[in-house]
Amino acid sequence: MPAGQHLSGTRMSIKDFHTDHFHLDRQQGEPRPRSEQYMAETLDPDLVADYLRQHPDFFIDYENLLPELALPHHTGEHAISLVERQVSVLRARNREVRNRLNRLLDIARDNDRLFQKTRQLVLAILDQRDADSLVHVVESSLRDEYQVDACTLLLFDQPALDTRTASLDEARTGIGALLNTRQPTCGHLRPEEIAFLFPAASQPVRSAAVMPVVADGTPLGMLAIGSFDADHYRSGMGTMFLTYLAEVLARALPRVLLAPL
Repeated sequence: MPAGQHLSGTRMSIKDFHTDHFHLDRQQGEPRPRSEQYMAETLDPDLVADYLRQHPDFFIDYENLLPELALPHHTGEHAISLVERQVSVLRARNREVRNRLNRLLDIARDNDRLFQKTRQLVLAILDQRDADSLVHVVESSLRDEYQVDACTLLLFDQPALDTRTASLDEARTGIGALLNTRQPTCGHLRPEEIAFLFPAASQPVRSAAVMPVVADGTPLGMLAIGSFDADHYRSGMGTMFLTYLAEVLARALPRVLLAPL
């Protein structure tokens, strides 16, 4: 083989792979012994590996070589044939694919359950005819169906309601930073924000996900979900459900707030 010429660049068949072309001294034009040392000097292992990649059917034509091949076992205790090794690798890959599929199915089932819960909650919101009932439906559903540790749907400037409310000025003082973002916020809140949003929590709320409810540019309230686990709600986590629920409330609340008491 000429110096610098790669095995992958030659036009050879599988039959050519073991011909005497690999055992000639090109400078002298004479055959040289087929010694292991000479073979090691002539054939680079990377070139052999490249050739086998390009000819995956090589061992079909030379299956008599398979019994002579052995690879070390992972534990180093045994030597196994190439076929056994391939079967072992394929089985491991099959287990990995099966595990991935099972995880995807679990996620799909969780998403389906979440969709059904959300569908029921949205329909219940649309069925309400007054703001007190709507707040009760949202908070009870979040506690009972979604199993959240603490939750609040706090409405602004609605003193006539039986449920807890706050003036917009009070909200700007207590949770102004959360209110001004007009975006969902997840993670650790300041102590005064926790106290304002979750005054009746049975335990200290250590992380939360909050979203302003805004209709036509006017803040109507704040939807807040809290956890006793400091790592449950984290910055950067998905907020699609919270955003969707706040958008539904932004469309439903004006109707019930304008309804006669």
